[in-house]
Amino acid sequence: MNQLPITQVLPQLQQALEASQIIIEAPPGAGKSTWLPLWLLQQPAIEGRIIMLEPRRLAARSIAQYLATQLNEQPGQTVGYRMRGESRTGKQTRLEVVTEGVLTRMLQADPELNGVGLLIFDEFHERSLQADLALAFALECQALRNDLKIMVMSATLDGLALNSLLPEATLISSQGRSFPVALEYRPRNLHTPLEESLGLSVLDALGREQGSLLAFLPGEREIRRSAEWLNERLPDDVELRPLYGRLSLAEQQAAIAPAQEGRRKLVLATNVAETSLTIEGITLVVDSGLERQARFDPESGITQLHSRLIGQASATQRAGRAGRLQPGTCIRLWSREQQERLAPRRPAEIEQSCLSGFLLECAAWGAQPEQLPLLTPPPASLLAAAQQQLEVLGLLAGTQLTPLGRRVWQLGCEPWLGQLLLTALAWQQQGHKGALADGVWLLALLEENRLGDSPLSGQILAGKGRIRASARRWFERIKQPMSEPEGTYVGVLLANARPEWLGQLRGGRRYGLAGGLSADLPEGSPLTGKSWLAVAALGRSERGVFVQAAEPVELSQLQSLLPERFSEREQLEWDADADRVRAERQRCFGRLVLQRTPLSSVSPEQKAQCLLQEIQKRGWAALPLNEKAEQTWLRMQLAGQKLADKGFMECDETAWLADAEQWLAPHLHGLGRWSELGKLDWHGILLSRLDWPQRQLLDTLLPSQLELATGTKAAIRYRKQEDPVLPVKLQEMFGQPGSPLLAEGRVPLLLELLSPARRPLQLTRDLAAFWAGAYDDVKKEMRGRYPKHPWPDDPANTAPTRYTKKRMNH
Repeated sequence: MNQLPITQVLPQLQQALEASQIIIEAPPGAGKSTWLPLWLLQQPAIEGRIIMLEPRRLAARSIAQYLATQLNEQPGQTVGYRMRGESRTGKQTRLEVVTEGVLTRMLQADPELNGVGLLIFDEFHERSLQADLALAFALECQALRNDLKIMVMSATLDGLALNSLLPEATLISSQGRSFPVALEYRPRNLHTPLEESLGLSVLDALGREQGSLLAFLPGEREIRRSAEWLNERLPDDVELRPLYGRLSLAEQQAAIAPAQEGRRKLVLATNVAETSLTIEGITLVVDSGLERQARFDPESGITQLHSRLIGQASATQRAGRAGRLQPGTCIRLWSREQQERLAPRRPAEIEQSCLSGFLLECAAWGAQPEQLPLLTPPPASLLAAAQQQLEVLGLLAGTQLTPLGRRVWQLGCEPWLGQLLLTALAWQQQGHKGALADGVWLLALLEENRLGDSPLSGQILAGKGRIRASARRWFERIKQPMSEPEGTYVGVLLANARPEWLGQLRGGRRYGLAGGLSADLPEGSPLTGKSWLAVAALGRSERGVFVQAAEPVELSQLQSLLPERFSEREQLEWDADADRVRAERQRCFGRLVLQRTPLSSVSPEQKAQCLLQEIQKRGWAALPLNEKAEQTWLRMQLAGQKLADKGFMECDETAWLADAEQWLAPHLHGLGRWSELGKLDWHGILLSRLDWPQRQLLDTLLPSQLELATGTKAAIRYRKQEDPVLPVKLQEMFGQPGSPLLAEGRVPLLLELLSPARRPLQLTRDLAAFWAGAYDDVKKEMRGRYPKHPWPDDPANTAPTRYTKKRMNH
């Protein structure tokens, strides 16, 4: 053990213990988790217990067992561990290895952490949500105590920016214990199933190399498929073991235990095996390059697992697993070019997770997220979604926990699951026999997260043996005798805990949800045709949102037990079929309308407001502007572009519609039909936004008409984002040296020269050039067609006229 790389920085470590904050960068194999904690126990600079956080349950248990073995003890003596539902500690325990939720609760229970001298955050590069939160709480705890030390350990510091959060921390870097690893790149064919591509590489590596093999896959489903593909193809001396979070303790320990003498091991693992865990005998790694991450959509409330490429840090750590004991080989199922394009690291959980539990913890701590020293600030959209969910569940009022919210927080589970459980308990106490049993068993099923598409009550009854231990723990937690489920209250409890996911049948397999979404049942689902569904899980595919798990529920039961979830409102909506305002009284569950009653009287202001909202929805292009109003708008837009120094403001259609309450709403008073908009004086409405001097200036600098030398008033045709056009008979421009200009010379006019019959002859911005050039061709063609009109040889020096030659002679 004294040969571990971490021992080489002992002088620095010894000196660093004088500081209150320490950052240790040490790759897997350095000994930071397996040697350093025992050394720290011997240091007089640390007074009190040491708490070490491990992000994963399997790693926490394994490390505690290993450290205890080094002391010839069992866990629970000098070294112990604590995690949800399992604890091995005693009065003599000086080093506790804990999982994330446990550390957060320890801090919440005792914000000064009396009796604790050092907090260690191991594997902090994984950036779990609870680790970020616990570190923030720990830093505030440290501010109350000058003797508490905080140590943050990470396999890599690239991209972490820990110095911004811990600017005064002492930094120590250690090398990992590793042997050379040969990297082989074998890009897989994306048209070939992953299990086949990975399986072929596994068989090749096992066939030409000795030692055990660790294969990284994104999730449990891919592990099962790869195991099935490999089972009949493996050499006789190879034992296959899966490794992922939901396996039993015995199965997980079997995966990391040494292979029997004379045999080798093939471990198919998720990224749970990237760091912390040491799997004996591994000299070969086959890496799919994929991992599964949960991503929360705040608009739909759906948390969905996505397979994505790993980051460069993960690729390095996975490959290093092959070189822990001797030189090894890592086969990567991607190309060298892809390796260079990988992101440096995976995103932090706080950037893409549901934050309802996080926000509940903050409220219990007595702080808002923006007040905490967090390495990464949570996105505002995720916080807003969490705030709304907690308020709907009755757990949060503003920034304060409600009494129910505090009780749910004390349970330590997902907020909506805690609300479900306590609601079931309250109903049981109110005389609804069977509610508690249904709630507890439903909670056990939902926590297991192995849901099918049959009714949840049926899944509970079918899986009682599998989830009985979990159900028993929850009965014990709330100090109630265990009882068997009946299924009567499953749907209504679920509808109360996830009210935004109550579904009403729209037809076929489609359901409208109370939160505003629509979701489809899978084809052939046994839930098809049920009028109402309380949905527990939603998914999203290329075809849209679909129901993953639900329970039928009766409307009468919802109305009886959840009257507070129903509301009545007077609603003005736009009737798209009639193109008019529709007013009615609605009885609703969320956004689901259960009953509609027409309203006989609606105020003119209400009508106008509804019509205004429809206008804003359809956009500017839908406004029924006549030609005069359209020209006025174009003139005002041009003035905003060219005459800003004269006090004209930019006229943006989107901005004007956003401000329509000020300039348009007064003219809509009492209107309720779209057809009535065509009767409005839009020209006058638009000009009403200009004061009288501005209107006069607009008419002067950008007039609607231009008086010609002949006395004719020619209308100017303004165009969007183009120069305005002046259509004018060619003869009326005789003698004019150049083309007219508007807006004090800032806006040129495009002349559209017309024949005597007002047919277009020529477009020009340079009248003088036209007289000197193209006019001759026009004259030759037009003189025979219009002999009664003048076609002089020198038009530039001929007086303009609007008459025929005969009338000119009179």
